[in-house]
Parts: sequence; C-alpha cells; structure tokens
Amino acid sequence: MIDREELCREALKARKNAYCPYSHFATGAALLTKDGRIYTGCNVENNAYGPSNCAERTAFFKAVSEGEREFAAIAICGAMEDREPEEVCPPCGVCRQVMSEFCGGDFEVILYASEGRMEVYTLDQILPLRFDLDSFH
Repeated sequence: MIDREELCREALKARKNAYCPYSHFATGAALLTKDGRIYTGCNVENNAYGPSNCAERTAFFKAVSEGEREFAAIAICGAMEDREPEEVCPPCGVCRQVMSEFCGGDFEVILYASEGRMEVYTLDQILPLRFDLDSFH
C-alpha cells in the first residue's frame, strides 16, 4: 500500500533544498521503492541550463546509485520558490523517459498541490507509446 500523503510530505521537504537561482522554480520529488524505501530529490540548476537536473531525476539517480532498481511511485511538487505549490507540477519529458527506463506502466506518479490536493496517474497514462526495452523486440 502506497502512503501518498507521506510521499507528498517528503517531496515538499526535498523542495526546500532546491538550487534554482535562475528560474526561481523549486521542485521536490520523493521516490518510493517497491521495498518501502524513499529517496528524495530537488532540482539543481546551472547557468548553462543543460547541466541542470530535475528533482525527479535527482531522486532516481540517487536510488539507482545505491543499487535500487524496483520502484512503486513518485510524488512531485513544484512552484515559484517563495510560494506553496498551488497547482500540480507534471514531470518533463526527459524525466518521464527516465521513469520509463526503470518502471512499468503501473508505476504511480503523484502530483501534489497545496491543501492536500493531488492527482494520481500511471506511467502509461503520462507516457503512452513510450520508448523502452520492449521497443527493441
């Protein structure tokens, strides 16, 4: 059972660590492994933009670098750094492709907005016709 509220709280905490001096848009993510561990991430910007990294990928890369390969869900939140996330913040295309590398179609993507509002999607819903290992067969 996925505790969506806990994941959202962890994503909000991670958002506080965002390094976003250029866009001033702070994002946080909390990634849940199938065995119950949580890895968090925030966005880290760079003035060259290309080397910047989204919160979702930060969480995935931390988890994968620790040997994790099986994931159940991710919670994501984002807004201007001086505001609460009033609207949901969907993952960018690159982050969706990273999710596709490690997750099945039933992987939950939880988009959080303030006051406890959340929208829940599966990876299949946010990335139909995705390019993955099955694409090679």
